[in-house]
Amino acid sequence: MLTSENTLEADASDVKLARRDEGGTTPPSSSRRRRRGGFGWRGRLEVLLLVGPAVVFFLGFVVFPVVMAGYYGFFNWKGYGPATDFIGLKNYVTILTDPEFQAALGHNAFIVVASLLLQGPVAILLALLLNRRMRGRSVIRVLIFVPYVISEVVVGTGFSLMLQTQGALNDLLKDLGMPWAVHDWLADPNLAIWTLMAILTWKYVGFAVILFLAGLQGIPEELYEAAALDGASYWQIQWRISFPLLGPTLRIWAFLSIIGALQLFDLVYIIWGQYVASTAGTSTMVTYMVSNGRNAGNFGYGSAVAVVLFLISLVVALIYQRFVLRRDTDGALTERSAA
Repeated sequence: MLTSENTLEADASDVKLARRDEGGTTPPSSSRRRRRGGFGWRGRLEVLLLVGPAVVFFLGFVVFPVVMAGYYGFFNWKGYGPATDFIGLKNYVTILTDPEFQAALGHNAFIVVASLLLQGPVAILLALLLNRRMRGRSVIRVLIFVPYVISEVVVGTGFSLMLQTQGALNDLLKDLGMPWAVHDWLADPNLAIWTLMAILTWKYVGFAVILFLAGLQGIPEELYEAAALDGASYWQIQWRISFPLLGPTLRIWAFLSIIGALQLFDLVYIIWGQYVASTAGTSTMVTYMVSNGRNAGNFGYGSAVAVVLFLISLVVALIYQRFVLRRDTDGALTERSAA
């Protein structure tokens, strides 16, 4: 019996040693499990304290207003008192069939496309220029970025005064002997939308330039040197190296530009106002919402317009996340894992 017991003890010790040699670990003790559990709760509490205020802010200032706008959109509500006059989808049907809203939607679509086609190439060329070593590069960067940080009120007021019929631009054209170039830049339906695009390009191209410049400076210099040694020209290097590696930055800028164009309001409202914008062909969905909602005293209708605008922006954001952001993120993770 003693021999068999000693044999069993020896076998058990051999098994333990084998487990240790194979890298096995013994189960954690109950005290260690308790310490892990306590650390987990502390970690969760820390995450809650850090994320909680942001979640409360998001729910209170984003989700709640959207839900309430959707609720009031089903009522004929004047902005005070309880909403009792339920009209169902009448507000939404009116919005989608209103020629004025359709025109505003078309203006927003035009601004989206024109912003991408005008600001994008100009910003890329300026970023390529500023990415080279040259004198005064820092000063030029600041001058290009300054319009972006100027208040929309200042920009709108300045351009509205300068582009009037008797404004500084027409006076300058007359003094230069070009009276044929004098136009009503703000009220002519054939020119007003292009005037708006010129103002938007002047103000927002600086943001795109700084964004693209940051992307260009993140490209390793060794790639350019290797391409130059292989005999590639400057534009071949940009086409084969800079533009492909700048792709994620370009797509982020395009998404931000689209969302900004869909929500454009301040410059149009300051320069043209709610009534002139409609006749001049520069109205947007937001100016339509303000004009037919708040200013008309029909807050239920304005809430419905806000919901439509939110849904359009949400669809754009979901499409971007599904087809663009996920691909860029997966590519970045793949490159990191390969490295």
